[in-house]
Amino acid sequence: MKRHLLVISLLTLGLALSAAAQINTSITSTGDDVTQDFFKINYFANNVAGAPDATVRIDNPGSPVVLPGDAPTTGDINLCAMIYVFQDDQQLTECCGCLVTPDGLRTLSVSKDLTNNPLTGISTKPADGVIKIVSGTVNDEPCNPAAPFQALPTIRAWASHVQNKVGTAYPITETAFTNATLSGQEADFNLFEQCLFAQRLGSGKGICTCGTGD
Repeated sequence: MKRHLLVISLLTLGLALSAAAQINTSITSTGDDVTQDFFKINYFANNVAGAPDATVRIDNPGSPVVLPGDAPTTGDINLCAMIYVFQDDQQLTECCGCLVTPDGLRTLSVSKDLTNNPLTGISTKPADGVIKIVSGTVNDEPCNPAAPFQALPTIRAWASHVQNKVGTAYPITETAFTNATLSGQEADFNLFEQCLFAQRLGSGKGICTCGTGD
């Protein structure tokens, strides 16, 4: 009976959320043509015992944009890096929102900040997966990836990668996060709703941390 009630609650919550977009992606630029510039993706690999830790670095460079119905911003505003971490089997494992001030640098550990509190328990800590970041406005707490927010350029991010072991060493590479197009399905279900489920049903699991800096 309890299982049936849980399923009904999840379905009810999902229907309520799907009635309106929770991540507003309507945006225009005052300068060069920017179609989105707020959805970034990268990967992590070999997140295992004995391997070096990988690092994600996030910067808020500032960029003038126009929100629907508003005047252009100066770019000197705080932004939220809304972070969603997926295992390589497509399952959301952790999410969190991190404040990034203008010209600030936030540094996160893949092992300690982004994958150390998986939704299904530490025994399922992912060795490989995907990190997705949506650059957005400050909403509450001050950054909550499962509360409605306006996507807003132009957070920049980089990640180091632990490559497959060669001899006794793990080669390390680094790449910038890649721009991607954020669809409505991806924004409101794969990111927002799954993160909300983690917050409400995870009993503290499934929530990542923001490392150091701002």
